[in-house]
Amino acid sequence: MVEGQTHRDVAANGISLRITEQGSGPLVLLCHGWPELAYSWRHQIPALARAGYHVVAPDMRGYGDSSAPHEVDAYTITDLVGDMVALVAALGETRACIVGHDWGAAVAWSAAQMRPDIFASVAALSVPFAPRSAAAAPLAVLRAAGLENFYWFHFDREGIVEAEFERDVESALRRVLFTLSGDAPTDRLPLLIVPPGHGFLDRTIEPAVLPRWLTEADISVFAAGFRKNGFRGPFNWYRNFDRNWKATAPFQGAKVTQPALFIAGARDEVITSAIGVRSVPMLGKSVPNLRETVLIPGAGHWIQQERPLEVNDALLRFLAADYPA
Repeated sequence: MVEGQTHRDVAANGISLRITEQGSGPLVLLCHGWPELAYSWRHQIPALARAGYHVVAPDMRGYGDSSAPHEVDAYTITDLVGDMVALVAALGETRACIVGHDWGAAVAWSAAQMRPDIFASVAALSVPFAPRSAAAAPLAVLRAAGLENFYWFHFDREGIVEAEFERDVESALRRVLFTLSGDAPTDRLPLLIVPPGHGFLDRTIEPAVLPRWLTEADISVFAAGFRKNGFRGPFNWYRNFDRNWKATAPFQGAKVTQPALFIAGARDEVITSAIGVRSVPMLGKSVPNLRETVLIPGAGHWIQQERPLEVNDALLRFLAADYPA
């Protein structure tokens, strides 16, 4: 256990969330993405706590030591936002800055959009805000664009993709974390496309040596979290895209009006792909109070782990201006 940090279970929104917390002051929630844990914020928690914040990082629904409902429809965006709303209340607070990475960024954007009375500011890492399409649900949009090999469809294959990742948990995590990082070869195959007859891991690379930001001890922590409940819960997040589209109809055209920050690695495939490369320049239209877009050269998708100093500097600069301790 890191000095000054505590871990406990909190009842929220009908489930139990295991949280890591440190510090006192205004509340900052850190929402991790796929396939990670609260541990992915290990470099941010103490830095933000030292700056005068009460920092809370949950293992999100389906992950680690938090509850992992079996049902696919227990992982809709309203459930995930509801978890964060209930967590704020369970902590005895009424206001928070919400920070998210990857899927956690989607939760953070949605929480800010749905509950501006609670979430005073928002910082998102790696995944820009995606306005809701008025025309069609996400999977239909991908099919119409000829992207039926996009990885979302592969992750929708219940049981198959779980078995792929659970066959060798350490290897799967090592491969995914390395291949989507800024340390992977520049000529690697696109990872977000899964050709027919292949698995997601087929295009990943088993590194001969881990990059400097990732250790075997880190891999062991993540692997232990996934051995507890498996990968079904994390993949269920992906199985709700169309259900989420229907649920968010009341927010069609709604903007995120709070002060906002976006951080990403310049080599992150999420923002260099055909979809992402259009999203980042358009971010200010849907997020009118976007304070800064920070693109870190040479970094990949796991930005808060790969470049903790740069991420911490950007977060602290943003918080000092718009959510001061």
